Amino acid sequence: MTMPTITAFESSPDRGRGLARDMRVRWALEEVGQAYDVRLVSFAAMKEAAHMALQPFGQISTYQDGDLALFECGAIVLHLAQTHAGLLPDDADARARAITWMFAALSTMEPPIVEREQAMLVERDKPWFEERGRMLEDRVRRRLGQLSDRLGEADWLDGGFSAGDLMMVEVLLRPAAFNLLGDYPNLSAYVARGQARPAFQRAFAAQLAVFEASRS
Repeated sequence: MTMPTITAFESSPDRGRGLARDMRVRWALEEVGQAYDVRLVSFAAMKEAAHMALQPFGQISTYQDGDLALFECGAIVLHLAQTHAGLLPDDADARARAITWMFAALSTMEPPIVEREQAMLVERDKPWFEERGRMLEDRVRRRLGQLSDRLGEADWLDGGFSAGDLMMVEVLLRPAAFNLLGDYPNLSAYVARGQARPAFQRAFAAQLAVFEASRS
């Protein structure tokens, strides 16, 4: 019986911080106890026909299991959650709410976070950056504040840990890396709970090992 294969950066731009999107897929696989293979790809290979056939936008990550080929980390994590126990509740309504939180992480929380990060990387020398940077940070903080209010003192977003939490913690790793969670101690604690999970630790160690090998 073959194991599923995912793709990951041969040399990750996140420098071993666990921010690359294959981390989300690795974590899900570890949570459900599914062994997997990893095929490392370079930035050049990501734009070649073989990879583009799997991921038409030339990105990471992809997932192959027999005849099934998937791309987009959210779709891959949802597939794993729906086909393995451990990431979605048994109750139908709770299951639907967990999936809703997956979409909220990717569609509502992540876009302003990524937009701010990209602006910091490529627009710092532009005359409009200071004003635009404040606007983008305000937008991120507004979303963080809304999420903080909703989470309150709960450990997880809706009852027990789910794929919704997995995806949300992964999205929050980016503002955490830029010290934007300091005003939201419940979100900082929430991220720390996710990072403390053994499955997260195994996935992070596996991704970090790739980065360290690329430096040697």
